[in-house]
Amino acid sequence: MVFKRQLPDASPVNLVTEKDAEGRVYVSTYPTMMGLIDETADSQRRFGVGHFDLVIIDEAHRSVFQKYRAIFDYFDSLLVGLTATPKDEVDRNTYGLFDLENGVPTDAYSLEEAVRDGFLVPPQAVSVPLRFQREGITYAELSEEEKDQWDALEWDDDGIVPNRVESEAVNKWLFNKDTVDKVLEHFMTRGIKVAGGDRLGKTIIFAKNQQHAEFIAERFNANYPHYKGEFARVITFKTEYAQSLLDHFSNKEKAPHIAISVDMLDTGIDVPEVLNLVFFKLVRSRTKFWQMAGRGTRLCPDLLGPGQHKQFFYIFDYCQNLEFFAQDIPATDGTAGASLGKRLFNARLELLAALDYASHEKLVTAVKEALVAYGGPATKEELRQSVAELLQREVAAMNLDNFVVRPHRRLVEKYAKPESWVALANEALAELSREVAGLPCELDPENEEAKRFDLLALSLQLAVLRAEPWFVRLRDRVKEIAGLLEEKSAIPMVREQMALIQEIQSDEWWQDVTVSMLEVMRRRLRGLVQFIDKRQRKPVYTDFEDLMGSETGFSLPGFGVGTDQAKFVAKARAFLRQHLDHVTVAKLWMNKPLTASDLAELEQLLNKSGTGGPDDIRQAAHEAKGLGLFVRSLVGMDRSAAKEALAGFIKEKTLTANQLEFVNLVVDHLTEHGVMEPARLYESPFTDIAPYGPDGLFKAVEIDELFHALDLVRATASEAA
Repeated sequence: MVFKRQLPDASPVNLVTEKDAEGRVYVSTYPTMMGLIDETADSQRRFGVGHFDLVIIDEAHRSVFQKYRAIFDYFDSLLVGLTATPKDEVDRNTYGLFDLENGVPTDAYSLEEAVRDGFLVPPQAVSVPLRFQREGITYAELSEEEKDQWDALEWDDDGIVPNRVESEAVNKWLFNKDTVDKVLEHFMTRGIKVAGGDRLGKTIIFAKNQQHAEFIAERFNANYPHYKGEFARVITFKTEYAQSLLDHFSNKEKAPHIAISVDMLDTGIDVPEVLNLVFFKLVRSRTKFWQMAGRGTRLCPDLLGPGQHKQFFYIFDYCQNLEFFAQDIPATDGTAGASLGKRLFNARLELLAALDYASHEKLVTAVKEALVAYGGPATKEELRQSVAELLQREVAAMNLDNFVVRPHRRLVEKYAKPESWVALANEALAELSREVAGLPCELDPENEEAKRFDLLALSLQLAVLRAEPWFVRLRDRVKEIAGLLEEKSAIPMVREQMALIQEIQSDEWWQDVTVSMLEVMRRRLRGLVQFIDKRQRKPVYTDFEDLMGSETGFSLPGFGVGTDQAKFVAKARAFLRQHLDHVTVAKLWMNKPLTASDLAELEQLLNKSGTGGPDDIRQAAHEAKGLGLFVRSLVGMDRSAAKEALAGFIKEKTLTANQLEFVNLVVDHLTEHGVMEPARLYESPFTDIAPYGPDGLFKAVEIDELFHALDLVRATASEAA
């Protein structure tokens, strides 16, 4: 509709509803386009690789890169990506898709600029503390009357009464009347009003889950019965006739005037009349937070009366989100998670590599008789062969005519042959993981619960082979599953495996357990886990007196970030990398300590470069905690210097393959970024190797040595004494 309004002569085609229509401009969802690309008529594709001159990706920060990137690799066209996500929070794959340097978009338009130019309105944000949301609920701190209420509650089917409920449970499964009532009273009193001040303006409440949303609506109707259940309505993906309610919400005169939402209204809706946003759930994604805040930024003339335009909107936060983001804590959204099928493929690749690495003696076990009794691979060779055959069948079932598979045709054809799996070098494992894992396969789809159990069993097998510390946690999860299966003894398929189900609940079965035993367990139980009941904690409703503190105003960081600083950083990076031979830049690149005169020389060099003014340099140095650290972050570090920086840590150690790979990742990071915060070791890609970071690979004293080495690297680029 908007496109037609702006360019009426373009005759845009909505491919979701008009799949056979023709035009010059097409609008489509990702799944629709995926299906249309693969469709053929008379052996001809409707949309060939050169069909479009320009492809525009809206919401370019989303799941394009895992599931839908193939669309943009397929079309030979210009690409334009649009996203409202703050530029420093866009996943680096977004920049790679457009051949841009990380953190430097082609153009950026900040919220402050949009407000200054009159296109958006700013927020006024207030944080309102709630005791239960922050501290949880402790039985000992309740009044005697409330303790009686606590004791009378049906907490669970086992009759166990807790002595404390953590804050995370509040509004997840424990719903407290007084907490919700206090929030309702606060924003109903403090929120921006319309209709001459007689009615609360359009308001969105971001609830934690469906039950929370319904409880808020129930309490609103109990507190404000004169609105007859129409003023505040739940609008979620589960709401019947949600679109009709949303249409009414978009009309400033019609009810509902409060939309209580779970995810549905977080992004993608455009209701200029919204004046109040209520954050009644925890948000830790900076991208998501700004997307949600964006619901209030739209202009709306005459909203408060003739000539009284919308000037700002309120953010009421009851869950510490403003405090979190006001600290300017680096938040992460992560990348879109890999599909279950891709994770399984990669886990099996890891198992192949681990089996090849392990010695024969570790895998030929003393429990061979038990394995024969259950049926299954008894040796390393048999297990490896079965895993390799499974992966080869999956690759062989990939359709080479599928446009997602076609770009990887050479590798798919290669690994569709059984002989390619006889021995796999590291390079082969890497290209299989990088380019083949996750491609569409035409094998019959399997039960999701079975696949998840496969992944659990594979993780256990790898934990056994690598002596990983999280083996215990995985083992306990399997024992729990076996206990739930034992309750399903009335099902004949379960009853047939009861001997094994009971055995794996005993500690004896897990003593000296082998990967072959785990493989037998996987095969026998994978088809049974679907019978386990999906347990969900029943909700608990209480009425304890909560405590609401006074509100605090917040200015959100990043509001004033514009394009100038980003352009300065991009220009400075390009300039400095062309001047690595400059004596001071070379010192930073080679990890040599700086003197005070070096820093002065560095500032003079940047001033003369024309990349930016003194204010730009001062701001960049302040944000990086030093000019030397700022320059080091742009030029990185010579790889040999990065290795030398870790030489003391590696010295006199015999590193395992995982430890060596972990150290190499540290070297890679230093080479690219020049410095490294120790906290980074507990994030991806380091946790891809060791889920618990260095704690899962090194001793405490060794971790201290690694942290010290990183501190020394930072010190060489820091301000001289």
